[in-house]
Amino acid sequence: MKPILLTLGTALLLSACDQALIRQGSAPRPGFALVQDSTRHATGQDSVWHLSAAELDANAARVSALVNGKTIGPDRAVQVALMNNRALQAAYAELGLSGAELWGTALGSIPTLNLSVTNLGEEGFARTLEATLTTSLLELATLKPRKRMAEMDFRQAQLEATGATLALAYETRRAWIEVVGAFEAAALIGAAQGTADAGSELAAELGRTGAMNRADQAREHVFTAELAGERAQRKLEAQLAKERLIRLMGLWGSDINVNVPDRLPDLPHGVTARPDIERLALTHRIDLAAGRLELERIASDYRLTQATRMLSDIEIMAGAEMEREDGANGLSPVVDIEFRIPVYDTGNLNRRRGEMTYMRAANTLAQEAVNARSEARSAYAAVTGSYRVARHWQTEVLPLRREIDAEALRSYNGMLTSTFELLSDARDGLEAELSAAEAKRDYWLAEADVSAVIWGSVGGSQ
Repeated sequence: MKPILLTLGTALLLSACDQALIRQGSAPRPGFALVQDSTRHATGQDSVWHLSAAELDANAARVSALVNGKTIGPDRAVQVALMNNRALQAAYAELGLSGAELWGTALGSIPTLNLSVTNLGEEGFARTLEATLTTSLLELATLKPRKRMAEMDFRQAQLEATGATLALAYETRRAWIEVVGAFEAAALIGAAQGTADAGSELAAELGRTGAMNRADQAREHVFTAELAGERAQRKLEAQLAKERLIRLMGLWGSDINVNVPDRLPDLPHGVTARPDIERLALTHRIDLAAGRLELERIASDYRLTQATRMLSDIEIMAGAEMEREDGANGLSPVVDIEFRIPVYDTGNLNRRRGEMTYMRAANTLAQEAVNARSEARSAYAAVTGSYRVARHWQTEVLPLRREIDAEALRSYNGMLTSTFELLSDARDGLEAELSAAEAKRDYWLAEADVSAVIWGSVGGSQ
């Protein structure tokens, strides 16, 4: 017997594959259009996926031009992070892997056609010709649901990549606000340090002449010392905050020579009204979209599990056997089934598990929607409330404090008050300036949080 084996998988493959899924999964950047559109809509910036060394080199040059020696604003910081954060590129690679999985599933398994010729006669004619088509019955029976599951996995990967992108943008914007706010506070303390040093020197001089006792001298000295300690603390906070910003932007080497403004932007004239913030959150939030997709997955998986258990893992060999006897050809079917895994009748149990799993996910998603509504209302309340607080400091408290300082200086120049009374007023003025700066920082952080709750990007990604 001289069997002849011929495999014709490729030809059969092309007729069975789903071309749409193949195109989707085999794209150079599969599913990235959704990430780009969502990112642009949510942040106004572009997300970038690098695939080659040349693209990485070009990106490094562009990033260096954007940051090296430059003073950057929040939008540029976010854009650089989206371009240069390698953890985000790793998230995009996960999306690419999911696309490859979708591609492979859409292609399906390769059926094998076996041809064998036996009983060769003296004249070279074969008495028996066997043709068998070998494939997995399980593969055939579950091909459609497996494609659906692979597509859901791919959509899930798209949502995860989008969520990672928006989370990075959100964290970067917050980091920029925090570092600039810290530098602004350190600068305010530094401006008051000179006045405090002058008071301390005056107290020391008066102490040498006997005009001030040691207790009063110590009060002036301790204020100066405390102010120096607070200034050092604020500078440290600013330095650490800047390092976090640099880390989020993926900078290293000479590119860390990047600067931020000395103070946060002034308050806007008003807060953007968002009466539909709950609707925006329910429409755009990535985590809710992922929850809805999970429900689809459970329903689909429930049906797939039933089909799998009914079929288990069965391979079938189907074909035809052609025999040639006495000059006549005979055709008889060939079916050979191999069971690899026992089949159990557990339909009711599986159905109950599926129902309970679905209800668990449905209730979890419903609670997440309730939470999203509440978080949206809280974020809007926070941004409007923090704006009113910051505006109050800017328009009510600081003008009064500055008026007090001006009057104290006039009294001092007229020799109506002492130097230490002037310094005491300056000390109170510094506290007011710091409180106003913190209120402004809190407003900008709350403004950043509003975007995060609408898109559901709150949470660490890096």
